[in-house]
Amino acid sequence: MTLSLIFCPIDFSVATASLVAYAATLAAGAKAELRLLHVLTPQPALATDTEDMALASQLAHHRAAAEQAGAHVTTSILRGEAATEIVAAARRHAADLIVIGAHGQTGLTRFLMGSTAEAVVRTAPCATLLVNSQASAEYRKSA
Repeated sequence: MTLSLIFCPIDFSVATASLVAYAATLAAGAKAELRLLHVLTPQPALATDTEDMALASQLAHHRAAAEQAGAHVTTSILRGEAATEIVAAARRHAADLIVIGAHGQTGLTRFLMGSTAEAVVRTAPCATLLVNSQASAEYRKSA
């Protein structure tokens, strides 16, 4: 499988840094473009300039980290339901791979809130790599 475009949806949770590092290493090794995506959920109140600046700052931080790992990085901010927008963007841009984090929700929380990662894996037009955010430190130690 030749990789030319890897999508990595990020939500700025504590697991984002390790997910971006993983995806950046993969993209750099494959000489593929890495596209970091963040999806804003529509809300009744408009975002303030401070919130927009904080979002831009976080995105720039993760982009710089991925570039430092050797990846060619682009970024996108989308609006809508996360899974739907991620899958639509992957179709639109003919992504070869989606690298997405799993937060490990189970039981009632997953039932009530749903799982973006699960929905993306089920409906993606390309291969998906589900990265367990809780096991990343242990995985690196064993490698």
